Amino acid sequence: MSQTATLILTHGRIHTLDRNNPLADAVAIADGKILAAGSHDRIMSFAAEGTQIVDLQGHTAIPGLNDSHLHLIRGGLNYNLELRWEGVPSLADALRMLKEQADRTPSPQWVRVVGGWSEFQFAERRMPTLEELNQAAPDTPVFVLHLYDRALLNRAALKAVGYTKETPDPAGGEIVRDSNGNPTGMLIARPNAMILYATLAKGPKLPLELQVNSTRQFMRELNRLGLTSAIDAGGGFQNYPEDYEIIEQLHANQQMTVRIAYNLFTQRPKQELDDFERWTDMLKPGQGTDFFRANGAGEMLVFSAADFEDFLQPRPDLPAGMEDELERVVHHLVEHRWPFRLHATYDESISRMLDVFEKVNREIPFNGLHWFFDHAETITERNIERVKALGGGIAVQHRMAFQGEYFVDRYGIDAVKHTPPVAKMLEMEVPGGARHRRHPRGELQPVDRALLAGFRAQPSAAWQCTTRATACRATWRWSCGRRAAPGSPASRVKKGVLSRISSPIWWCCRRTISACRKRR
Repeated sequence: MSQTATLILTHGRIHTLDRNNPLADAVAIADGKILAAGSHDRIMSFAAEGTQIVDLQGHTAIPGLNDSHLHLIRGGLNYNLELRWEGVPSLADALRMLKEQADRTPSPQWVRVVGGWSEFQFAERRMPTLEELNQAAPDTPVFVLHLYDRALLNRAALKAVGYTKETPDPAGGEIVRDSNGNPTGMLIARPNAMILYATLAKGPKLPLELQVNSTRQFMRELNRLGLTSAIDAGGGFQNYPEDYEIIEQLHANQQMTVRIAYNLFTQRPKQELDDFERWTDMLKPGQGTDFFRANGAGEMLVFSAADFEDFLQPRPDLPAGMEDELERVVHHLVEHRWPFRLHATYDESISRMLDVFEKVNREIPFNGLHWFFDHAETITERNIERVKALGGGIAVQHRMAFQGEYFVDRYGIDAVKHTPPVAKMLEMEVPGGARHRRHPRGELQPVDRALLAGFRAQPSAAWQCTTRATACRATWRWSCGRRAAPGSPASRVKKGVLSRISSPIWWCCRRTISACRKRR
């Protein structure tokens, strides 16, 4: 390795996560790896002609954040199409933004607000009405997604998707209708969100060259917020290998600025095993490079195991045949040593899933195979013990930040105090991971300081809260006990570790300095 740095960050407070050298003034980077971290004078000895020197001016730099659950590949294809309402203080402001976006959106494109907002963030404390959408955009199709609960379509969007009086309700979904039977523009997940995904997928896509730009813009925004690596959790309508063409192109051209380990998400109900049999013939876990590699299966393994996290609706009971379908897929994955992850919200669902995992483990031992649950809001201590016994982990996301009020309305204040039971998971030393997600499907927040962002109750010591430092470590350390993304066992600023450093000025996130910049 060259002893001349290509990049030096200095005059900062650099948190290294190296126990022997926890805080440094400066860091030197060369050949994509950390050369050294220490005092300004020592690190400047690595400078030479051509070394880029960045003065942090006393600001804090941290190891780049790992995201254990991000839909980056799918999100990148659509990033430039979306209007964002995160952080918008009033519904009046949001509707003004929507009108301005509609006025500049060329036909046949839509205005899309794809999640990332809550009615409780607005001063008006309510959602927009359909009439307000029609007034703001009378001619341009508008699709507004609220969590995975509902979508609002204006009249132009209804016409674009072709929903009429004759359109039947899909299974698990409702097209709300007026007294004459005509669709109003409101779509409800009851609780199956497929009606929402399928409707959004009807919108026109960007041409391929603009999908490249869109994905680069998304990665740049993630870098700005401190993110340098992620596990991509797949997603609905994200087919492999067809929908991976753009990210593969960026990888081949060395234009990725976020390291990605990707999971494959089944796309065909009742044909899930066929999908995974095909993919295990095509790929091996770990196949790829330090910037882009295959990671395993999930977060959807079989559609019958999907328990949607819509707390406005009653908890769904999974169908009776779920266990047989899940067992066939998990048996195949374990047999081929494919790591896997599985979306799970409710303890009742998790119990049944664990029954399947324990049965497969008796036939083909997991024997250290990496697997974990995503979400697990209501998991109990007993099932946390079962997860640990099977060598699994739990990746926690900030869904309660958007649905805390709804959860309390349905399950009560006592239940929300341990939803999800993060402190108990840490106490029991179950491997875990954290998320920096554009929540259903739009939020961009690096670390949530509270699980209930808009919730007005004051958390007490009895609640399952963590410190800010612990929350950050969950995004720096190994995700669920394994590498969160290619290249590094943990985000650290230490000699020999892949360089992943951000300077978000802690929580304001005003700027990020990514050592991945040479890839741009």
